[in-house]
Amino acid sequence: MDVFDDLIRGVRAHGSLFGSAMLTPPWSLDFVDGAPLTLCTVLGGSGWIVPSRGRPEPLRDRDTVVVRGPVTFRFVDEIGTLAEPVACGQHCAVPEQGGTRHRRGWHDAGEGGGATLIVGSYPAHAETNRRLLDALPDVLRVDGGGSGDAVLDHLAEEVLVDRPGQQVVLDRLLDWMLVCTLRAWFGRPGGEAPAWWAAQRDPVVGDALRRMHAEPQRPWTVATLARSVGVARSTLAKRFADVLGEPPLAYLTRWRMTLAAELLTERDSATVSDVAHAVGYADPFGFSAAFKRVRGVNPSEFRRAALGAGGVDPRPAPAPGADRTQHTHG
Repeated sequence: MDVFDDLIRGVRAHGSLFGSAMLTPPWSLDFVDGAPLTLCTVLGGSGWIVPSRGRPEPLRDRDTVVVRGPVTFRFVDEIGTLAEPVACGQHCAVPEQGGTRHRRGWHDAGEGGGATLIVGSYPAHAETNRRLLDALPDVLRVDGGGSGDAVLDHLAEEVLVDRPGQQVVLDRLLDWMLVCTLRAWFGRPGGEAPAWWAAQRDPVVGDALRRMHAEPQRPWTVATLARSVGVARSTLAKRFADVLGEPPLAYLTRWRMTLAAELLTERDSATVSDVAHAVGYADPFGFSAAFKRVRGVNPSEFRRAALGAGGVDPRPAPAPGADRTQHTHG
């Protein structure tokens, strides 16, 4: 288990929107849900993603764009020629539960350039997803021709025939596509990846992170963690701080509190004492003190706020220097 595995855990497409039509300009599609993450890719066509804030991004054949909510967006054929609402063509499918909604459909004109727009809408409300979302710009684009093209080949084949289980297959393929897209975005030359992404490639820090994420409840010390990695205690402490900007146990405490917050936001979750034990605290009082230090409220207050019974903001205070990047588009 690495950091990226944990942060993207639970981010799954549901009720993906697949449409195929002959598009005659001018045309446009509005996506108004503002889902936490929405992935768009197009086969055999092109257009522009026009977000409600930020600059438009071109979407060419096999390019992929990811939009982070609450930003809404429009997919249009050309900038400056936004179409009036048009009727949905017969090949335009809209999921009835969850997923992406649109108000403007594809006009099936019978002639023109064929295109298949593929859209996946992703819920990402878990506490463990926050750091992933915080590391993303409002809109990111990855050119075609990378590792995601293999997924697109499967998608193109799957949308040709309507068969049992198709929606599940399409959703899982889009999950694969999202992982490929984010990998390419974080690893792009000249990009400013978040510290936790770069740290995974460090032979010492990356190994330490994998061990902490695999067993966050284990009673780690810097010494035991260093031994498990095979380096001196001082080496691990310095390298970790240099790469991630905080000591190993400070990182571990923040991650434990993230896991605890997720457990506390489940309506049928266990008691505060049970949550404390689940994240490695034998003493619930020590856990409550650590939780309040990191989150600004005690676990019970956090739970009431998260479940709508109070007015406390359950979001954590940002750690100094943690997960802060500057983003450029394109």
